Amino acid sequence: MEHNNGGFKEDTSLEHSEPSTEYNEKNTLQLVTGTVDPEEGCSNETLMDLREKKSFSKQLPWYYSPVYLLFWVGLFFAVSYTLFNYLPTGVKIDEESDLPNTFVAQRAESILIKLDLMGPKIAGDYVTEVVMVDFLLSEISKVREEMRDDLYEMEVDVQHSSGAFLHWQMINMYQGIQNVVVKLSTKSSNSTSYLLVNSHYDSKPSSVGTGDAELMVVTMLETLRLMATSEETFLHPIVFLFNGAEEQPFHGSHSFITNHRWSANCKALVNLDSAGAGGREILFQGGPNHPWLMKQYKKSAKHPFATTMAEEIFQADLIPSDTDFRIFRDFGPVPGLDMAGCYNGFVYHTKFDRIKVISRSSIQNTGDNVFSLVRSISNAEEMYDTEAHSEGHSVFFDYLGLFFVYYTESTGTALNISFSLGVILVICISLWRMAKVTDRRVGTYARAFGMQFLLAILGFLLALAFPLLMSVFYDAGDRTMTYFSNSWLVIGLFICPSIIGLVLPSTLYLSLRPNEKIPHTYHLQIVGHAFCVLLAVLCILLTAVGIRTAYLFMMCVFFYLGALIINLASRLHDKGYLWAVVLGVCQILPYLYFTYLFHALLVITIPMTSRKGMDANPDLLISLECALGSILAMVFLAPLLNIFRRPKSMVGGLALVMFIFCMISVSNVGFPYRAETNVMRLHFLEVHRKFYEYDGSLSLEDSGYYFDLQDRRLEAPLLDKINLTGLTRLDEQCETEMKCGMPCFNHRWCTAVKDARWLPRDEPVDLPGSPILQLLNKTVSGTESDPRVRLDFIVSSGPPRMSFFVQPREGVKMLSWSFLQGMLDSPSVYKPPYHIFFGYGSDNSPVEFHFEMTKNDGNFEVPLVELGISGHYMSHLSKRDATTLKFIEDLPDFAHPMEWPSSYERYIF
Repeated sequence: MEHNNGGFKEDTSLEHSEPSTEYNEKNTLQLVTGTVDPEEGCSNETLMDLREKKSFSKQLPWYYSPVYLLFWVGLFFAVSYTLFNYLPTGVKIDEESDLPNTFVAQRAESILIKLDLMGPKIAGDYVTEVVMVDFLLSEISKVREEMRDDLYEMEVDVQHSSGAFLHWQMINMYQGIQNVVVKLSTKSSNSTSYLLVNSHYDSKPSSVGTGDAELMVVTMLETLRLMATSEETFLHPIVFLFNGAEEQPFHGSHSFITNHRWSANCKALVNLDSAGAGGREILFQGGPNHPWLMKQYKKSAKHPFATTMAEEIFQADLIPSDTDFRIFRDFGPVPGLDMAGCYNGFVYHTKFDRIKVISRSSIQNTGDNVFSLVRSISNAEEMYDTEAHSEGHSVFFDYLGLFFVYYTESTGTALNISFSLGVILVICISLWRMAKVTDRRVGTYARAFGMQFLLAILGFLLALAFPLLMSVFYDAGDRTMTYFSNSWLVIGLFICPSIIGLVLPSTLYLSLRPNEKIPHTYHLQIVGHAFCVLLAVLCILLTAVGIRTAYLFMMCVFFYLGALIINLASRLHDKGYLWAVVLGVCQILPYLYFTYLFHALLVITIPMTSRKGMDANPDLLISLECALGSILAMVFLAPLLNIFRRPKSMVGGLALVMFIFCMISVSNVGFPYRAETNVMRLHFLEVHRKFYEYDGSLSLEDSGYYFDLQDRRLEAPLLDKINLTGLTRLDEQCETEMKCGMPCFNHRWCTAVKDARWLPRDEPVDLPGSPILQLLNKTVSGTESDPRVRLDFIVSSGPPRMSFFVQPREGVKMLSWSFLQGMLDSPSVYKPPYHIFFGYGSDNSPVEFHFEMTKNDGNFEVPLVELGISGHYMSHLSKRDATTLKFIEDLPDFAHPMEWPSSYERYIF
C-alpha cells in the first residue's frame, strides 16, 4: 500500500501473493513486502495506521466464500420462508367468550365441512340452484336469530335475473341466474353508500370447490354473524353477495351489478376468490384510483399479504385467471379490493380441492383479515363520497407479513426519482473521496466507474439471459416444467445461472485485469456503485412509463444509499473491506423482502404453468421471476465474493451446482406430474358431431375426443400410457370448417382450437341429450335497393351451457340480431365467426333469437349463414357412456380428467 498525506493505496497484486514493487514510498513498500522492520522510519501512529489498513485490506481465505453464500441461503429459510408459511392458530368455539369480536375459525370450518360434503356445485344443477340456496338461507336465518334487533336490521333477497355482456371475444348471455343477497345495516344509519362483499358458491365440473370459493363463502357468513351480533355499530350498510354463477363466467356478479336494486348504492367492494386451497390470501388488485382503500387495508389487516407487482402481472394478462372484480370495476363501476387464496394452486379446479387440504389456521388467517377489513371500510368516512377520494393508483406491499406499506402513485414517483438521483450524487462524492484519499485524479476513478458500469450492464443482461436460455434449451428438449412437482429444482436451473451471470463480468475483470493504481477494495466498491447507478436508471425509466413495480428498484437504491452514507460518515469507506460489513448488514432487510416476495410469486405461478396454454413456454415466466428475484436480492451481495481469494472458484462451484441440478432434472425427478398432488390437467370433451347442409341432408356424423391441452408438454406424457392412435391436430379442419368444426367451450378454448387435438372413436358418443334447433320463420323484406331477410329461431331442450357460432356466407352482411348489438357495431374488434355463449341457472326455458341480414344481389334462396350449436353437459351427474368411462379408467394416475359430453350440430340456412 502507498501512504500519502494520510491516505492509502492497496497493491492489488497481493491477492496473487506476490510482493509489491510498484509504489515509491519506502516505508510502505517495506511494510508490504516485509523485507525491513516496519518500525524503521515510521512514527508509532503512522505504523499503527498502516498495520490496521493492511489487515482490513486483505482478502479472506477462499474457503469462507461457501460459508458466506450458505449464510444467505440459511437466512432465507430461517426468516423469509418461515414467515411466508406462518398462519395464526385457529380460534375454537369454546374460546369465543374469552375473545369477543374475534373471527371463530372452528365455526366457519364446521359450515365448510357441510359444503364440502355436498359435492360439485355446477350452475344449473339441482344441488346448486336448490340445495345450496336453501342452505345459505338457513345459515343466514341462524344469524338473524342471534342478531341484535335493537341495533341492526337485515334484508335478504334471492335474485333471479337474465342479461348479457361482451366478454373477451364472445357475447356472454345468461338466464335465470340466482344470487343470495343480504343487506345488514345499523338502524341509526342514514348512509346511502353500501359496502359490497362478494364471493361465489358455484364450482367447476368435477371440483367440489372447497377452496374456490366455499372457504370465502363461510368467511362471509361468519363475518356477517360477527357484524350482526356486535355491540360496535358501523356507519354504512353492508351487502353480502353470495353469487351463484362466477364460473360461467361472471354471470352472478354481472346480474347483481346491472340488475339488483341495491347495486347503485354499492360504493366500495371487497371481492373474495381463490386460485388454490389453504394458506394465505393475497391482495392483488386495488382501486382503481382509490388509495383510501389501501389505507383501510393497512389499518385493519392483521396478516397483510399484498404487492403491486402481483397487480401489474395480473392486469398484463400473464395469469390465466380472472375474477368478479373485473365485472364490478367495468360495469359498476365500483372500486374495491380483490383478494384471493393463492397457496397450493395444484388442486385448483380439480377434485382434490377438498377440506383436507385446508387447515383451520388458514381459515383463521382469511377470517381475521376479512372481518377486520369489512368493519374498517363500513366505518370509513370516505364512503360518504368515494369519488372525492379518487386520487390515482397506489403502490402497496407488505413486508414479510409483518406490516403493510402503501402510498399514492404520485408519491411513489417522487420517491423513486429522489432516491435515484440522490444515490447518483452520493456515488459521485464517493468517487471523489477515493481520488482524494489515494491522491489520484478523479478521472482515473471516473474511467474505472465507466468500465464497471458497462460490466454491470453486461452482468444484468447475463443474469437475465442465462436463466432464459435454460428455459429455451429445456423447451427445445421437451423438458419444460421439470420443477412442477419439485420446485426446489429452480435453485439450480434458474437461480444459480442468474447469479453466475450477475457476477461473472466483474469477477473476471477483477481477477484478470493488470495491476492498476486503484486499490482492490475501492475497485470492488465501484462494482457496487455501478450496479446501483444501473438500478437507479432503471427505476427512473420504469417510473417514467408508469410501472409502479419500480418501487422494487427504489428499495434497492434506498438501502444501498443508506449503507454508503454510513460508510462515508464513519470513514469505513476508506478502511479496507470494512465498508462491506456495513453494506451486508444494510442488505439484510431488502434481501429478506425480495426472497419473500419472489418465493411467493413462484408459489403462486408454478401451479399455473399447468394451465398456461400450449403456445407460450411457461419456463420463460418462471425463469424470469427467478432471474429478477436473484438480481434484486443479490445484486450487491454476490459481487462481495471478490472479498475472498479465488472468487472464480466460487463461480465454478455455482456452475457445478447448476450441472448437478440439471442432471437431477432430466431424471425421473424432473417428470412434472404426481398423482393427486401435482396433476396433469387433461381437458377434453366427448363430442358427437352432426353437419347438416343447406338442403337438410346430413353430410357428416362422427364422434371423438376433443382435447384442449392445458400445458406445454401437450400429449407427450400420455403417449406411452394410453392408446392415442389417430390423434391429430385440427389444422386441416380449421381451413374448411367454422371454429374448426369443434364445440370450443369459451374464448380461451376457441383461441387455442387450431392447436387442439382430435381423437376419433368408432363408437358414437352417447349424449345425455342434445339441443333442438327450429327455424320458425324466414321473412324477406326491404326494398330493391335495400333487400333484407330475417330468420327466426328457437332452441329448446338444451343443457345449462350452450354456444352459438354464427358465420355469414360470403357477400352476406349481418345487420342486426337479438343478441347484443355491440359486437356488430364494432366490426374491427369482433370478426366472424361470432361466438355467443349462453348459460342458465334456475330457468331452462327455450332460447329465441333472430338474425336480420342483407345481400347485394338480393337473392336469399341460397346459403346465407352457417350456424353451429354446441351443448355442454358439464355436470358430474350427466351420464358418460361405457367407452368414455373405460378411456378415463385407462388414464395414468397423474392425469386428472376435466371432461364432459358435448353435442355439436352445424347447420346452413
